[in-house]
Amino acid sequence: MNASTPIPQTASGISQWPDTDAVDARLKALIKQPIRPIRREHMDKVHDYFNSKCATSKALASAAGQFIPGGIQHNLAFNYPFPLAMKSAQGAHLEDVDGNRYIDFLQAGGPTLLGSNDPVVQEKVIETLRECGPSTGLLHEYEVKLAELVCRHVPSVEMFRMLASGTESVMGAIRLARAYTGKKWVIKIGGAYHGWSDQMVYGMRIPGTGRREAVGIPGGATHYTQESFPNDLAAIRRRLWINRLRGGTAAIIVEPLGPESGTRPARKDFNANLRKLCDEFGALLIFDEVVSGFRVGMGGAQGYFGVMPDLTIFGKCLTGGYPMAGGIGGRREVMMLLAGGIGGKQTKRAFVGGTLTANPLSCVAGYHSLVEMEKRNAPAVAGRAGDRMTAGLNEIVNRLGLPYVVYNQGSVVHLQTSGVLLLNVRNPIQLMREVNPRKHMMEEMGAAYMAHGLVTLAGSRLYTSAADTDDIVDEALNRFEDVFKLVV
Repeated sequence: MNASTPIPQTASGISQWPDTDAVDARLKALIKQPIRPIRREHMDKVHDYFNSKCATSKALASAAGQFIPGGIQHNLAFNYPFPLAMKSAQGAHLEDVDGNRYIDFLQAGGPTLLGSNDPVVQEKVIETLRECGPSTGLLHEYEVKLAELVCRHVPSVEMFRMLASGTESVMGAIRLARAYTGKKWVIKIGGAYHGWSDQMVYGMRIPGTGRREAVGIPGGATHYTQESFPNDLAAIRRRLWINRLRGGTAAIIVEPLGPESGTRPARKDFNANLRKLCDEFGALLIFDEVVSGFRVGMGGAQGYFGVMPDLTIFGKCLTGGYPMAGGIGGRREVMMLLAGGIGGKQTKRAFVGGTLTANPLSCVAGYHSLVEMEKRNAPAVAGRAGDRMTAGLNEIVNRLGLPYVVYNQGSVVHLQTSGVLLLNVRNPIQLMREVNPRKHMMEEMGAAYMAHGLVTLAGSRLYTSAADTDDIVDEALNRFEDVFKLVV
């Protein structure tokens, strides 16, 4: 589809699923060879940019270190050599406190599918703030309007309960699955990120690592959490069989694009096969659509794959980047166990709470963000920008003879240069020997992108938005090429 071809309103955000086996082969080849970092003399110039052009950010970062642990409060913040402070965000661009302008492919970690600070949504939020204020603790009409809209768009969702974040929503969904099934075990796909609740800080980011990140978390909190390697259906079946002898599996939870939002891409039939396994063993299937929800299509990844989970996790994309974004959707008979309020006729209830959840501002932002996404066909527009970005990056790395791996799932573009996120415990010697130098290379690549006016997610992922025109993508590709030339 060329730039002049109009996108049909029914178009998906994903034009073509990547060849998972081919991507896997290229990723394995990447981590089998020595790293290809930016040359030292060029990194000196990158550091010069930060020191000479970002003095106010540097001062703020120093002050933050005095009062904030580590000086950073945002998981996605890029902090090498120090974090940059932003003062404005609009559409496809950011501007920092020193007046430097950037093309924004972080997009707040993915939720701003329309582009940052969309004026239509902003005006609706301001109107509500003037009229109602941020919260009343009582019912507001936009709670109903947002829930109805989510149920209309997302195929499996018959009822919806809003919460404050993806982490809270995962906690609630697992509690709900255990309450509904009467079973305890939960299987996740290793390497996935499902928030930071005690039971899910297990097998995070690198498959097979179990409790490696579970500092400060008692063993009992993760006792009933298990992990299986991505795309390994045989191993999942074995776990389900064993769990059946020990009381049964309550749920399998999965990022439908693949662990850590597609860094390890799922085979296209993987989710459908998980659905079959859950049906066979009486477990609920939970889709974590914090990233994929609405971004890959108004029906989420489940709409793209044609797979109906029992429960769906929503997060930041639900409100288009406004705070208090999260929720659980699913089958009516399961969701009714989340009936809230004081009293009621429910004899059995999975308790979840949150004083400021479903506040008027978040619900208004969510409703109008989804309306604008649908009206502008934002998933498909952003997905086409992702296709253009991926094709351009692949042309550059191939022409320059670099081993880097680029692929995309619509507007989620993966750019693997160091391969640190692809290490796993099946090769523990390599993991121990190479994790730090590969991580540092990824940090340096991210800093170089930033010095060339490009904001990415940790130097390894790009989120395109509906604000990314062909001209913006092409300008970004020129800047990426300038960075890659610092390597060869």
